[in-house]
Amino acid sequence: MEPVIARKTWRTLEVLHGLIYFAPEAPEEYAAAGLAPEMGYFASRSAALGPVPAEVVIATFFNFRPEVVRRAIPGAWSVASPSTILEARFRAADRALRRILGHAADGPEMAEAAELARHAALRASEHVEGRPLFAAHASLDWPDDPVLVLWHAQSLLREFRGDGHIAALVADGISGIEALIVHGATGEVPRAALQGTRGWTDDEWSAGVENLRGRGWLNDDETLTDAGWANRQAVEDRTDMLALPAYESLGEDACGRLRQLARPWSKAVVGSTSFDFTRSAP
Repeated sequence: MEPVIARKTWRTLEVLHGLIYFAPEAPEEYAAAGLAPEMGYFASRSAALGPVPAEVVIATFFNFRPEVVRRAIPGAWSVASPSTILEARFRAADRALRRILGHAADGPEMAEAAELARHAALRASEHVEGRPLFAAHASLDWPDDPVLVLWHAQSLLREFRGDGHIAALVADGISGIEALIVHGATGEVPRAALQGTRGWTDDEWSAGVENLRGRGWLNDDETLTDAGWANRQAVEDRTDMLALPAYESLGEDACGRLRQLARPWSKAVVGSTSFDFTRSAP
């Protein structure tokens, strides 16, 4: 299978997982568990690891300013247990998906998609080495409801790819803030969104820019040089390769079928007007 299939399949379904970071149901559920607003994202995504110190979250989330993480972790664990937070996260995902997808959440296509995604996630679970955040989520019990099976499977596939992406960045000597700067330099996401949601100061951002200029990857206007684009592509290609074991077992036709099934649901999520895109996201 061509590695790009891994990227295409992940990208088509990613919004179904990613809604948990923007849907209003999430902060509602976290608040009901007693968490302050700034705790919800960090605690909910790291709860599968257990009541870990901030340094573990800093390491596995990779591109957040450490002080931002420390404002939430480990304080969140004194407010609610990791299991309570995980239950809140699953409830939020279920509520949000059902609100947006309506009857499709219980249809036969959902059951088919859930089974395909679960197959890929289970195959990924045979390759936990070097993927700590993925391994933690892979150790959780599977839900029974197909819409949550699909959401959990895509959560696993997202963290599987994410851990591999971090490995590729670290191997290339790219820090968390530098990865954000490179991402912003592509023009895909504004600098303000990347810097603001991750908490980096202007001075820290400027220092990262200078480091990347020193490597010949950034122009004076903070766009990518040819060398910068080549590095960016090499990291993305390596990430695709590292994600491939999850999807190879499905085969190209089944991956195509999964994308076909999920595409209208992803479009429904993107088209919803109920998301708060000012909150932090991975």
